[in-house]
Amino acid sequence: MKWNEAYFNMEWSQEIINYNEKLVIAKKLASYVKDGDVIGFGSGSTSFLAVQEIAKRIKSEDISITAIPTSNEIRMACIALGIPVATINDVRPDWGFDGADEVSANGWLIKGRGGAMFNEKLIMSNSPKTYIIVDQSKFVKKLCQNFPIPVECVPEAYKSVATRLYELGANNVRLRLSGKAKDGPIITENGNYILDAVFTEVDSSLEASIKNIVGVLESGLFIGYEIEIVSL
Repeated sequence: MKWNEAYFNMEWSQEIINYNEKLVIAKKLASYVKDGDVIGFGSGSTSFLAVQEIAKRIKSEDISITAIPTSNEIRMACIALGIPVATINDVRPDWGFDGADEVSANGWLIKGRGGAMFNEKLIMSNSPKTYIIVDQSKFVKKLCQNFPIPVECVPEAYKSVATRLYELGANNVRLRLSGKAKDGPIITENGNYILDAVFTEVDSSLEASIKNIVGVLESGLFIGYEIEIVSL
């Protein structure tokens, strides 16, 4: 057994829904890679497929790139596939890619079902452009149609943050529990809790209003970022 194979078997943790469509999108994204690029690697199943397609191009075309992963799972995939990794403290991305849970008609996003929204937003806010790779199921007329807004908060503050979210207009706020293999709340990449908040209306000020709550590290609401949608 090779060293990398000993700890990462290159399988997504769950069944990948709409696999064929996502694979085509991942191949399209991989075609954008150029030699020397520093790329922010997003999280999620479509991003996971994109990592594999990028690795194929690196090997077949002798391309050299640097990846800045947003999650441990994507970082491990990069290492297993021989893609050099760095942090945003080491290098600034030339561009990035990421998935989304919902995409509205005006280009606003909900992200964070995987618990990496802070890292994803850090990379996105420092990238000249981010490609959002999504299948057709992710497009909605308005946000919170299918998924709540994830809010990452420090464990000591989850009740006070939930109270403030209701004051901002949320009609449902729930602490996200693991539900599988382990009791208790989901823990983010940064060791925090996630509150899932459903809002009937999402306006342009909501992202900043959530961020201003004491105890909130970041939200999964992405408004006004320099993105380009890549889909079928």
